[in-house]
Parts: sequence; C-alpha cells; structure tokens
Amino acid sequence: MSVRIIIVRHVPKEKAAELRPLLLQMRSLANAQSGYISGETLVNYDDPSEHLVISTWKTLEDWNVWLRDEQRRTLQGRVDEITGSETRYSVYYNG
Repeated sequence: MSVRIIIVRHVPKEKAAELRPLLLQMRSLANAQSGYISGETLVNYDDPSEHLVISTWKTLEDWNVWLRDEQRRTLQGRVDEITGSETRYSVYYNG
C-alpha cells in the first residue's frame, strides 16, 4: 500500500536561497531511492515561510528506509539548523 508523507518546514525568507541547494540535493537523492514515486513542494499563499512537501512512496518501509538514510539525515540536520526549526513529518495512507 502506498503512503503519502506530508513534510512541513518553516523557511524564513532570508534563508530560502541558502536552503534551495540542500533541498534540491535531498530531492535528487530521494528520487534514486527504492520505492520513491513522486514529490511536490508547495508554498503557503498566506504564509510564504511555510513550505509543504507531499511525497509518495510505495510502502511505509520504503519511506522508513529513506528516513533513516545517513545522507538524508545529514542534509536534514543542516536544513533544520539553517531554518532554526524542526521539520515535521506525517504519514498518510488512502483509507
């Protein structure tokens, strides 16, 4: 059963350019992961600092393997450090 991952980040406007290469690198690495189906990034119209990523994976285990990936964890740590806030994750399935 496929799962959708909702990822929420708060990106201060002055940090967006600094984060972009890290987020692109993370997306590129995710694309190469087994079970990755798709992803898109949306920006909240009313609050442009809120960035929402919707990522689709074949299975929850595929997502969990990626979540534990050392390269991803390193990049994510840098992202959280730059933004000054923790990235939030939620897992959904088609009920």
